[in-house]
Amino acid sequence: MEDSEEEELLNLTLSVAAGGERKKKGRTKDDTNSLVVPMKSSEGYEGKIFRLLQMRELMLREDHRRKGVVEDGNNNGLPLIHLLLSTATSIDERNYCATLENLIELYQTVSLIGDSVQRVVAYFADGLAARLLTRKSPFYDMVMEEPTSEEEFLAFTDLYRVSPYYQFAHFTANQAILEAYEEEEERNNKALHVIDFDVSYGFQWPSLIQSLSEKATSGNRISLRITGFGNNLKELQETEARLVSFSKGFSNHLVFEFQGLIRGSSRLINLRRKKNETLAVNLVSYLNTLSSFMKVSDTLGLVHSLSPSIVVLVKQEGSRSLKTFLSRFTESLHYFAAMFDSLDDCLPLESAERLRIEKKLLGKEIKSMLNYDMDGVDCPKYERMETWKTRMEHHGFVGRKISSKCVIQAKLLLKMRTHYYPLQFEEEGGSGGFRVSERDEGRVISLGWQNRFLLTVSAWQPI
Repeated sequence: MEDSEEEELLNLTLSVAAGGERKKKGRTKDDTNSLVVPMKSSEGYEGKIFRLLQMRELMLREDHRRKGVVEDGNNNGLPLIHLLLSTATSIDERNYCATLENLIELYQTVSLIGDSVQRVVAYFADGLAARLLTRKSPFYDMVMEEPTSEEEFLAFTDLYRVSPYYQFAHFTANQAILEAYEEEEERNNKALHVIDFDVSYGFQWPSLIQSLSEKATSGNRISLRITGFGNNLKELQETEARLVSFSKGFSNHLVFEFQGLIRGSSRLINLRRKKNETLAVNLVSYLNTLSSFMKVSDTLGLVHSLSPSIVVLVKQEGSRSLKTFLSRFTESLHYFAAMFDSLDDCLPLESAERLRIEKKLLGKEIKSMLNYDMDGVDCPKYERMETWKTRMEHHGFVGRKISSKCVIQAKLLLKMRTHYYPLQFEEEGGSGGFRVSERDEGRVISLGWQNRFLLTVSAWQPI
């Protein structure tokens, strides 16, 4: 790894510099020393694998016993980050014995209930450990442990409720869609059609349903149709049931329809469209999930052919599509370190919800991100704002200016969701807490944590 890359990693803006500003939870020095098991120089590779798994299990058991215990912490996390970097470097160099020794040491220090550094490093250690195991090994499944659909839904719900992360994306996107509808209100027959390429649990749409319901009257009936792509029929049916039930809580002056399509087996060839309706395409985090730039280009070509009034794009920022393992590792660590640190602003350290979010959502994504290449699959495409701006323009789209109302709404949301760290806005500078930034001459709005952009929202229309 280049010196500049290592320096960048060691300068991560984690909570390590915060010192005793917040209550932290973790092992004391004596606790950590009591877990250290000396290495045996004659120990073979298989024996070290076994010891590695033993240390991981001991870490999990200690966390279970210590759950609910909070103590003051003044630990500096940079040595832990540096050890993690050395571990990633050794595995990239195929020095597996050094990797094992480093991972055993990491598992004696990290904790799923410690400070944000200990927690994020624990999941990165799992991702690195999985690279040492074969897919047929039962220990591989133990380390990679997939959550059930119910567990994942509950964790997603927790994150949506406590953090501004998804709400920022959804409320900002919905406001842009609503404004595009209002611009065409005199000629769109009071009809709005949204095509959502990843409807997921449908959490984005209640706020749009409510906004349109408040506009609708007996003499101004409004039609809202959502065509949503999902992973499976069961999830789509549950999403439809939630949205239909929510819409019935308002007056019948809003006519709501939902059409669920299974991703990969359904196409938009026979898309039902009303005359002159406002068509909005919703790409909230969808392009990040695509595993090749060819798929990204195909999707943008399809979207352009629909001639929508507006395309809303929400992307996680980063360069995790970089080809080398160490580049992907470094970029992922930057991003998830900010995410884990931000959760300390949303939930107390002893929170069961925080553990569930990190274990069932963020931890799963970390471990998957570090192991895509092991299955011969391209990793999802994450790009910085300047890169995907050029990509959108290349495919025939021009950016729309984000309205002042969108920006004000985003800032009000953060004021309601910010707890311990001061809220930052672009013009204020500083590096603490959540922040809202207007970028690219007002055509982009980003949510950041400290000096790291997390999500960026932009709106586009075909030329």
